[in-house]
Amino acid sequence: MRRTLELPEALRLLDGGPVVLVTTRWRDQTDVMPAIWTVPLSRTPPLVGVVVHPSRHTHDMIRFAEQFALNFPARDLMNHTHYFGAVSGRDVNKLDLSKLTTFKATKVDAPLIEGCIAYVECGLEDALRLGDHTLFVGRVLAVQAESDSFDETWLLGDPDYRPLHYLGLDRYAALGERLQAELRTTEEGAIELAETPEERERREEEEARERERVEREGEQR
Repeated sequence: MRRTLELPEALRLLDGGPVVLVTTRWRDQTDVMPAIWTVPLSRTPPLVGVVVHPSRHTHDMIRFAEQFALNFPARDLMNHTHYFGAVSGRDVNKLDLSKLTTFKATKVDAPLIEGCIAYVECGLEDALRLGDHTLFVGRVLAVQAESDSFDETWLLGDPDYRPLHYLGLDRYAALGERLQAELRTTEEGAIELAETPEERERREEEEARERERVEREGEQR
């Protein structure tokens, strides 16, 4: 049964993508903030967007530094991720208090967080004020990923190497199954539904019987 929701709930329905930890460095200060409003924007040149509220310390850090990094945590950093969203970098040095190890990025000054499963380093390309948030457009300068986590797509093999997803409030999730779509069309180009496991089994049995028949006929000639 469908029910009507409040308009802001449209934003929550779009939640669920990988959480990123946005790290920044400006002069002698570092900061980290979890972000879920991220989006790919362009392939050539490679551009990504991250949306930040002006009240967040990271907002000013990105604006002044003109660069940032996206760190992709897995489930073992879930509590740290939640903590980074509950505390302001204006009040404390979150990275120091977290006791997480960081290492030097290859193209930007922002530190990278050890233990994450992927990293994207960005230079600031543009900043657009949209409603009550700012969309920071980053030009991708370098990308790294754990081989057990990503190979053209997220692999979802080892649970410890799956990206962390945010559902809202204090709820998180990790994807559990990777599916592969099958596109079948008729000669006229109409879409056919993908086979069910039972249909696939019947087809494979029929194909096996047909191969056996062809082989027998070949032997009899």
